[in-house]
Amino acid sequence: MSNPIATIKLNNGKKIVMKLRPEYAYNEVCSFISAATKGYYNNFAIQRIVPGSWVDVSYNAFFRKECQYFLPNRIEEESNGNVKVPELGDVCLGYFSDEEIAGTEFFFPLRKVEELTGKCPVFAQVTEGIEELLRMEKVETYPNPYESVEINVPRTPEVIVSVEIETFGESYPEPDKFFPEQIPGNWPVFV
Repeated sequence: MSNPIATIKLNNGKKIVMKLRPEYAYNEVCSFISAATKGYYNNFAIQRIVPGSWVDVSYNAFFRKECQYFLPNRIEEESNGNVKVPELGDVCLGYFSDEEIAGTEFFFPLRKVEELTGKCPVFAQVTEGIEELLRMEKVETYPNPYESVEINVPRTPEVIVSVEIETFGESYPEPDKFFPEQIPGNWPVFV
C-alpha cells in the first residue's frame, strides 16, 4: 500500500507536497483527507506565522462549523509507542488538551518542538516545498491584538488555493471524531 500524497497549491504558484502517514496516525490522516476532499482548506489564507516556531494554517477551525470537531488523542496507541517529536519537515494537527486534538487545524513546525510531543500528532512529512515554509517564516506580518496567544498575520495573504489528495485507490473513512460541549473561545460561533 502506498502512502497517500497531499499537494497544497499556493497563490504564488508554488506547492507543498506531503506524504501522509496512516500507518502512524490513521485517524488523523482520515480527518485530513476528509476535510481536504470536501474543499474545507481551499482558498484559505494562512492565519498565523510564529518565526522560529511554526506556520499555523488556522487557529479558528477555518471559519467553518463543519471543521469544529475534535479527535480523541490516541497518539501513543496509533504510533505503537513510537511517538514522534514534531520538527521541521513534519505536519501536525493542533492541540487543545491532553484528550483532544483539533480535527482539521494543522501546522508546520519550523523547529524541533519537544514540548508538543504526544500532544500534536505528526500525521505527514513534507516531501517538497520546505523552502516555501522557510520563505513564509520571513514574510512581513502584523500582530492580531484580539487574540490571547501570539498571532502574526501575513501582511500579504499567503493563500492555500487548493489541496489535492492522491490515495492510490485506497479508501479512507470519516474520522472517529467528537464535538465539544463548549467550543474553544477562538472558534467562531454560528447561530
